[in-house]
Amino acid sequence: MNRFGRMPKLLVVFWLGLLAWGCRSGLAESADAGESGFKSPMHLLVSEDQQTLFVCETTGRALSVIDTESRMLRKRIRLPQNPTGAAILDSNRLLVTAGAADGVVLEVDVDSSEVRSVQQDLHAPVAPVVDAKRKRIYVADRYRSSIVVMGLDGRVIDRVAVSREPCAAVMTPNGRALVVAHELPDGTADGQYLAAKVVLIDLDSLHTVTLELPNGSNSLRDVCVDADGRFAYVTHVLARYRLPTTQLERGWMNTNAVTVIDVPDQRVVNTVLLDEIDRGAANPWGVAVDGGGNRLCVAHAGTQEISVIDRADLHRKLNDAAAGRKVTEVSNQAKNVPNDLAFLVGARQRIDVEGNGARSLVIFGHTVAVAMFFTDEIVFVDLSRTNPKQVDRLKLGDDVEMTPQRRGEMYFHDASLCFQTWQSCSSCHPSDGRVDGLNWDLLNDGIGNPKNTKSLLLSHQTPPAMALGVRANAEAAVRAGIRHIQFAVRPEADASAIDEYLKSLRPLPSPHRIDGELSEAAERGREVFATSGCIHCHAGPNFTEGNAYDVGTGLSRERGKRFDTPSLVEVWRTAPYLHDGRAATIKDVFVKFNENDRHGRTSELSDEQVNDLVAYVLSL
Repeated sequence: MNRFGRMPKLLVVFWLGLLAWGCRSGLAESADAGESGFKSPMHLLVSEDQQTLFVCETTGRALSVIDTESRMLRKRIRLPQNPTGAAILDSNRLLVTAGAADGVVLEVDVDSSEVRSVQQDLHAPVAPVVDAKRKRIYVADRYRSSIVVMGLDGRVIDRVAVSREPCAAVMTPNGRALVVAHELPDGTADGQYLAAKVVLIDLDSLHTVTLELPNGSNSLRDVCVDADGRFAYVTHVLARYRLPTTQLERGWMNTNAVTVIDVPDQRVVNTVLLDEIDRGAANPWGVAVDGGGNRLCVAHAGTQEISVIDRADLHRKLNDAAAGRKVTEVSNQAKNVPNDLAFLVGARQRIDVEGNGARSLVIFGHTVAVAMFFTDEIVFVDLSRTNPKQVDRLKLGDDVEMTPQRRGEMYFHDASLCFQTWQSCSSCHPSDGRVDGLNWDLLNDGIGNPKNTKSLLLSHQTPPAMALGVRANAEAAVRAGIRHIQFAVRPEADASAIDEYLKSLRPLPSPHRIDGELSEAAERGREVFATSGCIHCHAGPNFTEGNAYDVGTGLSRERGKRFDTPSLVEVWRTAPYLHDGRAATIKDVFVKFNENDRHGRTSELSDEQVNDLVAYVLSL
């Protein structure tokens, strides 16, 4: 039976009033993190003469300037917004990306501490790159899935469409190509292959070549190139999402990897696991090659360590596998390498850096500097020491008492809570508890019926949890996740802290809005949203009234089952759609997977009305 009959005009007006209130109240940004006292170092940059280390304090709203020889803090330069990346402009100036929905590119004079804005029309800008030869700047406009090409004055020259959520970029030393890593896969999740991509941009023509990583690749974090510009290295999670979540041993759910790319040949060489047989190396993040090209170093945000890899030995092993020679008991051909947990034996050293939140790293001389996000410090590892495990540390400020929210965020990203440190909560919910784009077959609602990963935004405010509502609330889901996904027994205080972190999450205003407001199409779509009956279930400030319905989307043995009504807040960020990720776009939900108008009355809408409805929903 169709639940969505025509509504009286007066009722439509009433619902539209509620929608207007919901749009405003549902898009509040989080409080100023810069006032919390936490620094959260996340992006590191070293000067060309290697005498100065620059630290972007992600929640500290500042740029720290550190002397690399004395390892002392020279100064902190206050910024108008929280920094998200930096690049060298010249010997005394940096370009810094900052902000979220109101993102900017800043020019920072290091000597005078003067800061000025050079570009303001960006949404969550990251990964700035300076091209001195062409007098250009390249910035990833993350949620618009594009690379913005600007002049040094900030004037926009062009936009290059890339893949989903560009998050890191590096230019080859010869200036010919930009290598761009993307955090998430795009497309539907119900097929046999889904992986995030690396895009190579020819900087003369701005033409692109897209390289697909191995099946399950997601959460790409960083990319670097060697001094010759021959090889690029990108860090990421390699999910084994096609297996049911029955165990963790030997990387059954998530493994952690670095993929090697031959840049001139525009091809993926291979993907190498950073884990060991009985010890995961969760959440690889920063990656860098030393100046001599001898070592490849990787920071592990989930296990608070770095991997130091003999680069010559790595490539010898890769070449042997490609030639069909036996490298290990598993790898006697190239296709076996991404499944070989022993591939790096003898070629890699793991160094514990203590602290918490090892993210960005840079190398100068024999020293690796690592940004520790949650403990507000920089760790220095001297690889020339007989025992490089004796590390030095620099605190970026006075110790600040951890709030429950901050502690929960740390636990959410910490794989030490997990059996054998294979994964953290963020392995499946990256970028502040959002989505990885994959389908997972959790056992809480049976086996053989995988579900698309849900964003945890507003999960505590919109019970029940899970697509079929099998958890009464998010609190129950957090505790079940620790027990049945991390395969761990933890103190109740850990779960309570994670609850507080997830409750503190705030939605990011949509990039589909214009100066924070609905476009004309979205305004029209707001009325279509009401008259088509969407408002019956997706009501209130969270755009859900909390009930479950059979809207005709269940398949096979789930046909006829009632699915929990999800919040539509920030739905622009959570593709693919429906419980099994079969809909690549919101439009597909309305026009391809809405049999008999059971999921809103959309079959009689004109193309313009459908497009307006899509514009509205993507603005929430």
